[in-house]
This record gives sequence, C-alpha cells and structure tokens, in this order.
Amino acid sequence: MATLITGGAGFIGLAVVRLLIERGEQRPVIFSRHPRREHLGDVADQVDILRGDLGTFSHVLHAVKQARPQEIYHLGALLSVQSEADPAAAFQTNAAGTFHVLEAARLFEVPRVIFASTGGTYGLDIADDMIRDTTLQRPQLFYGATKVFGEHMGLWYRRRYQLDFRGLRYPPIIGPGVRTPGIAQYTSWVLEECAKGHPFTIWVKPDTRVPVIYIKDAARATVQLAAAPVEQIKTVTYIIDGKKPTPSAQDLAEAVRAKLPEAQITFRPDLDIQPMLDRFLPLDDRNARQEWGWEPTYTLERMVEDVLEEVRTHPQRYSA
Repeated sequence: MATLITGGAGFIGLAVVRLLIERGEQRPVIFSRHPRREHLGDVADQVDILRGDLGTFSHVLHAVKQARPQEIYHLGALLSVQSEADPAAAFQTNAAGTFHVLEAARLFEVPRVIFASTGGTYGLDIADDMIRDTTLQRPQLFYGATKVFGEHMGLWYRRRYQLDFRGLRYPPIIGPGVRTPGIAQYTSWVLEECAKGHPFTIWVKPDTRVPVIYIKDAARATVQLAAAPVEQIKTVTYIIDGKKPTPSAQDLAEAVRAKLPEAQITFRPDLDIQPMLDRFLPLDDRNARQEWGWEPTYTLERMVEDVLEEVRTHPQRYSA
C-alpha cells in the first residue's frame, strides 16, 4: 500500500516514517519542501522523496498523482513560533496547504487522510477543570487558528465527499531533535542537552506541569488511528495524552539526574512565560482510548532512557 507523508522529514513525520518501515511499509513517500537525506539517517534509502511546497496547489497535486497513495499522513505545517512571526506564510502552508491536500485526495480518490492538529486549538480561557474533545476551541495563536480551520475543512470533506478524514490533537511532544522554539520545549531540550553533557536551565517553576507525550508514542498513535476500522471512528479528531500522572518540571529534572548524576540542571522561571504555562489544564483522552484503543506506553523514566540512548547511539542526527 502506498503511503504519502507530508512533512515526512520533520519531527513527527520522520518518527511516523520509521514506524511504518518497521511495520513492513515498502518505500513510503515523503513530501517535503527541503528534505535533507542526512536528517533521514537510516531510512534515507528506504523512502521515496517528492519535493514541493504545501502552499502551492500544483506541487501537492503532482505529489498525490505521482504517489497514488491509499492514505495520506498530513503532518507538514509551520509551527507556533514561525506562524506568529509570519502569519501569511502560515496561512499558505497550514490553511491553504491543508485544503490542497484534501482536494487532491478527493480528485485522485485517496481513501484516507490523517491530520496532525494540536492542543493549541484550545485557548487559555477554559471554564472547566480539564480539556476534552468537545471543549470550545478558541486558540490564542495563529498556528492554533489555522489548525482549527484545517480540522473543520477535514470534517466538511468527510461529510460532503465521504473522505475518511481523521485527526489527532497532540500535546507538547518530548523527543530528541526538536529544533523549533516553544514555551514548553524545555521538556525535550533538558534531556537532549544533558545527554550531550551540556548544562541546562529550565525556564519554568519546578512544580509546573505540562501534558506531554513521547515522540514514539505520538507516532504510534498516528499509525494506530489510521489503522482503526472506520466503524470505530466516531469523534474523528481526538485528544491524546501521555502517561499519567503528568510529570512536573522537577520530576523531569530528577528523572534525568537519576540516569545522569552529573547533569547540571538549574531553574530560572521566565516571568513572561510562566503565567501561560500555569494555565495548562489536564487532558481527557478517553474517546481515543475507548474508540480505537489508544494507550501510551512510555513512562517518564522510559522516555529519559530512550532519549539518552538515541543521542548516544546516533550523535550525528542531533549534532546541529
């Protein structure tokens, strides 16, 4: 079965590509604007690459025509910091790009599209004790606004053309190789920097808790959602979360020190960022669990162990 992955050379995309290959997928097709084979590492010779821009409809049409996929993992996007800096580019990539993928899927009769959304589609003004799939989506950032639009375009294509559109709202993702800045990226960078022997300063209070998921769990959830029988898909776009209880920044630091006693980790809260992080709420991912069997597997300790092993085993991937 042919599979096309937009953003397949990116953080989530590459993890999905690796998982598909591990499960026997023959030459998944990566669609990316600037794919670099050195970043693909061990899978570089096991994939096909189509270069193009999501914001250019002819590029997307050509990619879908060439690949003739049975499903598209639409994981390509400009993330929050980039979107805030250049909303016009974010609109072209995230909003118009998603329309291009959905319309190409319709024209070339692709049965299924899996969409990467975000917990950032929710705002900070939630009058509840947790975030659910049905919580009002009122994003604060342009990135979240484009993702809400993408979700609703997908739902429209599902109703109007019976396209099997499905989506995931990821929380912040922990893993090695994160390069895009973000207010919660300390969760990844403290692990990677300490694994490299560098000191790291966490910019939040020690008791700060932000819902997180490990990159390999996020990839597994993405592939698992795609494989679920269509009759089980009721909610369509799902919150997922990592193992509970959600670790605090202090828990994260202690887990790193347990494996690397020499790790130099300090706390210096950023008073501009802290109020936003203090308003993060717990996530309710019961619909994903009940409808298609979602269950995270990576505990905090296992996440730390895996990042350390990844950085030690593949230093060239994380040298930038």
